[in-house]
Amino acid sequence: MPIKVIDQLPAVEALSAENVFVMTESRAQSQDIRPLKIAILNLMPNKIATEVQLLRLLANSPLQVDVDLLRIDDHVSKNPPPSHLNCFYRYFSEVQQQKYDGLIITGAPLGLVDYEDVTYWAQFGDILRWADSNVTSTLFLCWAAHAALYQHYGLQREIRGEKLSGVYWQQVSQPLCPLVRGFDDEFLVPHSRYAQVPEQKYQQHEDLHILAEADVTGAYLLQNSSGSRVFVTGHPEYDLTTLDEEYQRDLAAAATATATAAPKLPENYYRHNDPTQGPQKLWQSHAFLLFSNWLNYYVYQATPFELSQIGHSA
Repeated sequence: MPIKVIDQLPAVEALSAENVFVMTESRAQSQDIRPLKIAILNLMPNKIATEVQLLRLLANSPLQVDVDLLRIDDHVSKNPPPSHLNCFYRYFSEVQQQKYDGLIITGAPLGLVDYEDVTYWAQFGDILRWADSNVTSTLFLCWAAHAALYQHYGLQREIRGEKLSGVYWQQVSQPLCPLVRGFDDEFLVPHSRYAQVPEQKYQQHEDLHILAEADVTGAYLLQNSSGSRVFVTGHPEYDLTTLDEEYQRDLAAAATATATAAPKLPENYYRHNDPTQGPQKLWQSHAFLLFSNWLNYYVYQATPFELSQIGHSA
């Protein structure tokens, strides 16, 4: 699926080098088709890396996708430079009168922060309520998944005894669900989080369905009955080196804080569990298939041709 982005976005060069088909705005003007409109609310610190990761996955399908990068109003990001955000991102307040076929909300390094202490918690709730009537399907990643489960269903997370970090096997539990169509019975995916929602809490809500899970990670992939909300508690979008970068960051932080224990080695990630031998990427095919299925079955097949009709059938 060619994705349409602003010509000068730095991710264009990185993706083109990977032979990923990216359609710039100037080329897209000659196309006479209805593209899918997808918004990405990017809450990750390294916004440019996250842009590349998500655009790479969105590009792997046969339809054109028109992407808007969104940011929270009245929140100052530490990076990238303001010039990047001003050029390529739109504030939520600028688009809240619009409708989108799909919305992706990324994770954020807020696993140990109480929800109500998150500086943009109020607007996060506003965005979720807006999405219910203005977006066909929303995909929540990691922190955003747990935060949205709390907002929508009152499911409070629990903080684990130690950070879950590594690449873990997941088992498909609802093989007839369109979202997991083509998945192997078991597949690998990265996780990097402190929080978890006990499975029995999910079972209290008939509208929530666990599609893939594991004992060590808990529920990984969930959706509501209509498919308008999809929750992913891991990081299938991660690059090969992302977990290593986080591990090195946590090591450096522990070295400067005597009260902080050194982080555990990410599990099942480095070759022979030896950081000197480097990591191996064993989740890429799953990531491509997950995003392709979401775009096809929950966005393209479900959204009306007229964007103005989104939310009218709910």
